[in-house]
Amino acid sequence: MKPVLQVALDLLNADRAVAIAKDAVKGGADWLEAGTPLIKSEGMDIVRQLREQFPAKTIVADMKTMDTGALETEMAAKAGADVICLLAASDDSTILDALKSGRKYGVKIMIDLIGVPDTIKRAKELEKLGADYLCIHVGIDEQMQGKKPLHVLSSLVKHTNLPIAVAGGLNSETVADMIRVGARIIIVGGAITKAKNVTEATKRMKKAITEKKSIETELFKKYEKTQLKEAFSLVSTPNISDAMHKQGAIQGIRPITTGFHMVGRALSVRTLDGDWAKPIEAIDKAEKGWVLVVDVNGGRTAVWGELATWSAKLKGLAGVVIDGAVRDYDDLLKIKFPIFSRHIVPNAGEPKGFGEIGAEIICGNQTVRTGDWIIGDDSGVVVVPQEIAQEIANRALDVKEQENSIREEIKHGGSLGSVLKLKKWEKKVG
Repeated sequence: MKPVLQVALDLLNADRAVAIAKDAVKGGADWLEAGTPLIKSEGMDIVRQLREQFPAKTIVADMKTMDTGALETEMAAKAGADVICLLAASDDSTILDALKSGRKYGVKIMIDLIGVPDTIKRAKELEKLGADYLCIHVGIDEQMQGKKPLHVLSSLVKHTNLPIAVAGGLNSETVADMIRVGARIIIVGGAITKAKNVTEATKRMKKAITEKKSIETELFKKYEKTQLKEAFSLVSTPNISDAMHKQGAIQGIRPITTGFHMVGRALSVRTLDGDWAKPIEAIDKAEKGWVLVVDVNGGRTAVWGELATWSAKLKGLAGVVIDGAVRDYDDLLKIKFPIFSRHIVPNAGEPKGFGEIGAEIICGNQTVRTGDWIIGDDSGVVVVPQEIAQEIANRALDVKEQENSIREEIKHGGSLGSVLKLKKWEKKVG
């Protein structure tokens, strides 16, 4: 089987999906997939629309069926699908019924191995049952945790004669590896559907597939090769808050001046109102590039000022966040160092030495531990727990990509309301 490019339309609205599909077809897409979110949103009508709009293309219905295999296969086949996807975790009886229905209506059955622990064993069973295609699929949530499909593919190709589809965060940098290892169907979603120019992104993907050559893109340079600090530097605090399901914002803390994008690991400090001893000691204990996060429980007597700022800047710290007060405002503006605080006051306290450095603290109603990631910009400050930092960085980049895609549609004549179909997605009450 000659390698094909399948474009996964994992969107919510039919008109956006069809518009993107048109551009993808111009770029050389071979197969068009009505993704599971799109089918759940639009039903079989989206399969009908894709069949009507693209009569010469192979239409894939990613049903992710686990029960009523014959019925759901019949539904999708009658709507115009050529290939219908079931889950490998389904009972054999469901898959056999789907295969019988597929033969009856002249469609192929692809079995998705997502979530199956022993892919080789299950693949052998599926081949005996009569499946047409197997799919190695690293889901979006798994991608956010850094999982990749290549090692699964490398193991599986030795144990089956069925054509294998591969999905899971693929781009023009990685598809060539999949072809070389043995994949025949390359499923690409966001690298095409979120691209500024869908047609050009599809052409680039096709070239990488046909020439079996890695093609680097600006998107890849920015996102795939970055470390966590660089990744967080590319996104805003609203992007990160969205990625954390509206969590993580340190409440009531604002930048004393605008224009900074602060990123660094936290060194936590707890002190009493007006006691500036521990914050100053923490400057010497902090690593270069770290952020001091000081819990003063909202106190209104300054624990930070001009001299502390000079010390932190010369040490190479990334910034300071204070759930309390700072002073010397006019001098702080001249130093140009990222400072986020709750209050600005003229009065300072005394260095009494109460408190501790490195312990878990509460800052702006958020728990902060030493080593957590702190990101601050003109919108405020967010904290990202260190154990989920990689996942949140990936999700925040994904949020930014989606916003970029929507922005391009607005620039081409849409409104935010029309692009997002707000009326359709408003919660119905009463």
